[in-house]
Amino acid sequence: MVTIISDSTCDLSEELLKRYDIDIIPLHVHLGEKEYLDGVNITPDEIYTWSDKNGATPKTSAPAIGDVEDIYRKYLDAGNELVVFTISASMSSCINVCTLAAQELEAEDRVTVMDSANLSTGVGHLVIEAAILAAAGKSRSEIEQAVLNYRSKVRASFVVDTLVYLYRGGRCSGLAALAGSALKLHPRIVVENGAMHSDRKYRGSIGKAILAYAKDLEPDLIKAKPDRVFITHSGCDPQDVDAVRQYLQSLGHFNEILETRAGGVVSSHCGPGTLGVLFIEG
Repeated sequence: MVTIISDSTCDLSEELLKRYDIDIIPLHVHLGEKEYLDGVNITPDEIYTWSDKNGATPKTSAPAIGDVEDIYRKYLDAGNELVVFTISASMSSCINVCTLAAQELEAEDRVTVMDSANLSTGVGHLVIEAAILAAAGKSRSEIEQAVLNYRSKVRASFVVDTLVYLYRGGRCSGLAALAGSALKLHPRIVVENGAMHSDRKYRGSIGKAILAYAKDLEPDLIKAKPDRVFITHSGCDPQDVDAVRQYLQSLGHFNEILETRAGGVVSSHCGPGTLGVLFIEG
């Protein structure tokens, strides 16, 4: 039997984790001197409150190797093999920790650690595909090969409401953040080759920007793998989320339109009002 595990950046809901029998390794979120576990004892809204009060961006870090070993051990002791997913190696050392944990347990021949080359539900797509294959009785190597075939086809992007959090985290200049706020500019952040970059900006209210962004994706959406599409956000107006959902439904293409809330890692760096439409290329 193969167990599927992911770090917490996959941003899958509790319902999806239970449906597909996926376990989670939480990353750490640091608010000043205090340390929390992503998705366990800290919420994105608490992160925003702290960040706005202190004018700082929370730090995030990989899990402790001992905690990863504990999660591995309970499945290895039951005789299972593991496929473990991490956020892009270019964004975190999580993959190194997860690989080292397998080595420390002398279980390299039973644990496959995979670099998703992505973040948020870009990782989540791969995790679910792996879980479906595991439930069908596929081997660890078969799951790995299938995921590698999908990995370059994941399309992950987001529109950011405010540049303040990116500025606090050193990802844009103060002048750019000020200009963006004054002009109501909302950058689109795209994940490509495991790294993030901005490829365009939308002007106006965040609601209009989000819907324009979703509609810009239509040529790719109507050719996407139809199993599912994610709407993942860090705390958007429900009306804005619903507008995107209605637009995706109007395409008549996807079997499932899944809404998930971004966890502490994405929320820490992008701030509230961030929304992404994530899918797998057909």
